[in-house]
Amino acid sequence: MKFKYSLYSLALIASMACSTSKTLVDNSSAVVDASEVFAQESEVENPIIEEEDMTPAVEKDSLAFLKINPVDVRWDLNDSIQPEFKSNLDKLVNAWYAENSVKTSVYEGPETKYIKEKLADSVYIKRLQSIPSMFDLSYNKIVRNYIELYTQRRRKQVELMMGMSEYYFPIFEEILDREGLPQELKYLPIIESALNPKALSRAGASGLWQFMYSTGRQYKLEVNSFVDDRRDPIKSSYAAAKFLKDLYKMYGNWPLVIAAYNCGPGNVNKAIRRSGGKKNYWDIYYRLPKETRGYVPAFIAALYSFNFHEEHGLYPRPNQFPEVCDTLMIKEQLHFDQIAQFTKVSTQKLRELNPQYRADIIPAFNKPYSLKIPFESALAFIDNQDSITSYKKEYYFNLKDKLANPRDRYQKFAHASPKGKAKIYYKVKSGDAVGLIASWFHIRTSDLRYWNNIRRNMIRVGQNLAVYVPKSKASYYKSFNSMSKSQKQATLGKNYVASKKVNNVGKSTSNWSGKYVYYTVRKNDNFWTIAKKFPGVSNYDIMKMNNITNSRSLRVGQKLKIRQKS
Repeated sequence: MKFKYSLYSLALIASMACSTSKTLVDNSSAVVDASEVFAQESEVENPIIEEEDMTPAVEKDSLAFLKINPVDVRWDLNDSIQPEFKSNLDKLVNAWYAENSVKTSVYEGPETKYIKEKLADSVYIKRLQSIPSMFDLSYNKIVRNYIELYTQRRRKQVELMMGMSEYYFPIFEEILDREGLPQELKYLPIIESALNPKALSRAGASGLWQFMYSTGRQYKLEVNSFVDDRRDPIKSSYAAAKFLKDLYKMYGNWPLVIAAYNCGPGNVNKAIRRSGGKKNYWDIYYRLPKETRGYVPAFIAALYSFNFHEEHGLYPRPNQFPEVCDTLMIKEQLHFDQIAQFTKVSTQKLRELNPQYRADIIPAFNKPYSLKIPFESALAFIDNQDSITSYKKEYYFNLKDKLANPRDRYQKFAHASPKGKAKIYYKVKSGDAVGLIASWFHIRTSDLRYWNNIRRNMIRVGQNLAVYVPKSKASYYKSFNSMSKSQKQATLGKNYVASKKVNNVGKSTSNWSGKYVYYTVRKNDNFWTIAKKFPGVSNYDIMKMNNITNSRSLRVGQKLKIRQKS
């Protein structure tokens, strides 16, 4: 039989006739037209598909596990729109798009001016029924309130969001299709952030999909001082798809999934328990938090408004996003100003295309990061990449604050130079010690260690030590590199005679054997204190002579062989 009617359809028509009779009594022709249109729609062969309730399939490219449901009409439900929802919509849209996106383009609306009209409930129901959707597109007074908010009271904001959707929706659609999810989920960011990638809620949720910090980290989104992947349209969309799939496995009901996405599974589970285990969104509606109650109605209203915008005289407003972008992988830290200097892309445009970078810096220290740039500017970036990375590099990145390679710390260590002093270099010779060198140059040992990043007084033969001396005596101190140790000691008024100095060592702790002295280690001795007892001998010399590599390996009673120095 070609025409099929169900008891549900007959009851629906009867209830609509009762509910609209009072409001349409003065306009009989409109009632006739609406009822005729609705009857014609009912006569079209459109059987309701009923499938078994199945768990989600494993394969990504199948939607067979989803159910197609008719429009559920509930006339007994009614609620007002929360003031916070309307204020947030105005703030998010106006603050972002009006100031940053619609600047130079002149908006040209439709030729015919939109005339506000009061549509019958049957018209909204018919239109919702015609939308090919996997969702339960319910209709009631609450949904109607949100539809009228979008199509009548917030028309400018909706047109701005429609303009931005031309850039963001293709991104969402590709990822949702790849993850095997319904395309209608692309309307979630409309409700969550009004398509503002830098939206930040009072609770701390951020980005297009409004991820909390903990949830974002759970789904592998990087958040640090430089990067916030919750603002990245691509990475956050993949994370949102995985989160939605996990929620669907939990509930198997898209309205509950959408509600749980907004307020968390805990609040939805609590509402289900308080309602006696019911799992229909509208049965638990009044058990949900106030800020979440309007979430599903707003989602249905957004889906309706974007599908029937022409019927309400709504048209996308232009945006400044490029039609085609290219994605480059950056392997070296960059600042947006460096890129803007050699390409035709402004810093502001780079911020809009790459909202995940919080400080205009691409922190490619240890791994590559993506950079989205207009296609026509990508070649200019590639041709000038070396110039871009080197342009004012020390200005944008303080290289002195970077960690130095321990092997190169003597060459790369940075210190504050004393004012009014000349910097010279002294080359360490065998037998030199930090204390001796400091006394020769009339400086403090602490300064010598600081200027050369010396730890535990360890210096190497052949090492060049930076020394700051009075400018008037710079040439005099430079001559120390060609002096013998006796000559340098003589500058202090001392005569250096190694043999006499060695005789001062106690007989109980050392003895002679030709040109060597054998020293017995006592309690509290270390290589530095022992070397001080033998002028001209450094702790390094003692360790080398005794084949010792660990400076902490000294033992009481140990015999050390020490060579006499001259």
